[in-house]
Amino acid sequence: MEQVIANGLYLGAQYALIALGLTLIFALMNVLNFAHGQMYVLGGFVTYTIYGRLGLPFPVALAASCVTLGVVGALIEKFLFRPVVRRSEREESTMLLAAAVAFFLDAVILLLFGEKQRGVPKIVNGVFVSDQLIMPYDRIVVGVVAIAMIAAFVLYMQYSRPGRAMRALAQDRTAAQLMGVNVDRYSMIGFALGALLAGAVGSLLVTITGVNSGIGGPISIKAFLMVMIGGAGVVGGAIAGGFILGMMESVGLTVLREYGDITYLVIFALLMVFLSIRPNGLMGKPWG
Repeated sequence: MEQVIANGLYLGAQYALIALGLTLIFALMNVLNFAHGQMYVLGGFVTYTIYGRLGLPFPVALAASCVTLGVVGALIEKFLFRPVVRRSEREESTMLLAAAVAFFLDAVILLLFGEKQRGVPKIVNGVFVSDQLIMPYDRIVVGVVAIAMIAAFVLYMQYSRPGRAMRALAQDRTAAQLMGVNVDRYSMIGFALGALLAGAVGSLLVTITGVNSGIGGPISIKAFLMVMIGGAGVVGGAIAGGFILGMMESVGLTVLREYGDITYLVIFALLMVFLSIRPNGLMGKPWG
C-alpha cells in the first residue's frame, strides 16, 4: 500500500503541474490549449539538448526549458491567440487555432529532433529501500521539485501583483479591465506561465521516462482529464485532478496489471460516470 501511495503522489505532482498550466490559460482566455502536450515535449527536448548532449548541470537545463517555453507561450499568445480572440465572435476559432499550433509544434519537433526516443542521465543515482517502499532517488528529487513548484505557483498567484491581476481576469474580465488591469499584458503573462509549467514538467520527466515527438497528444489528453476531474479554470481543481489521476493510475497499474493494459479503459469509464453526476468537476464552474 505504501508503494502505491508513493507512486501515486509522485505521478500526481507531475500531473498537477501539467494541469495547472492548462487551467490557467483556460481561466484567463477561455481557450482550450490543445498544444499543451507539445509544449511539454518541447521542454523535454530542451533539457535533452542542454543536459544530455551539452553536459551542463540539470538546474541550468530546467531553467532554460522554463525560459524557452515561457517565451514561446508569450509569442503564441501575442501574435496568434490575441488577434483571434479580438476579431472572432466564435469560440471555435480559438480551438481550431490551438489545434493548428499543436500540429505545427509536432512538425517542428519532429524536424529538429526526429522520432526516436531520447533520454538523459539520471540526476541522482541510487534507490531508497525500506520494508514497504522502493523508490529511486531521482524520482524522489523530481517529486519534491514538482511539489515545490506547485507551492511556488500558488503563492505567486495568491500574493503577487501579477497573480492578483490574473485572478481578477479569471473571475470577471470586463470588471478587471474597468478597474485598470491591463488585459493584454496579463493574458500574455498567464499564457507564458502556463507554457512555462508545461516545459518544467517536460524537463523533469525526461530524466525519468525520456521523451519522443509522438507523446504530445497523449499528454494533452491527460491534461484535459485532470481539468475535467477538478473543474475548468480552478487552480485548486487542477491540483486535485492531477493527484486524483496520479493515484488512479498507481492503483490501476497495481491492481489491474494481471488483466492486461486496461487501466485507462477503467479510468475513462469511471470518468464518464463521474461527469454524469458532476458535469462541472469537483470544484469547477460551467465551461464557456
